[in-house]
Amino acid sequence: MAEVLEAAEIELDRRVIAREELVEALALSASEKETVPSPVSGSVVPPRRDGLPVTVLAPDYQRSLGVPEERRSAGNGPVKAREIAVELGLGTTPTKVEGVRSRARRLAERGWLLLEASGMFGAGRRPMAVPDAGLSV
Repeated sequence: MAEVLEAAEIELDRRVIAREELVEALALSASEKETVPSPVSGSVVPPRRDGLPVTVLAPDYQRSLGVPEERRSAGNGPVKAREIAVELGLGTTPTKVEGVRSRARRLAERGWLLLEASGMFGAGRRPMAVPDAGLSV
């Protein structure tokens, strides 16, 4: 009977330790999620608003946004999707260019880029509409 009791106490000690380690790991994981947002490929592009850093965008979107930004800082105008694809090292195949165009349009729709009437993409951000900002009658 003493052997059975000793085995049960050992098993209980293991479970207590395992539970404590699990609680610590979950607490650490929760604190990391709160402090560092880490976008992943395929994540949703949030609408741009003041104070929202570019780092909330997935890496592919950050790179696509960077090309028009670099062009503007160099004193150049808007850029075509094909030029963005070349600058990113993706080449000029229709599939790659259309993928870049899709990303750039999504960025423009959400206020991160400007979509020119010519279909080119410019750096800068369009003002986002503020709900209920109209005049009251």
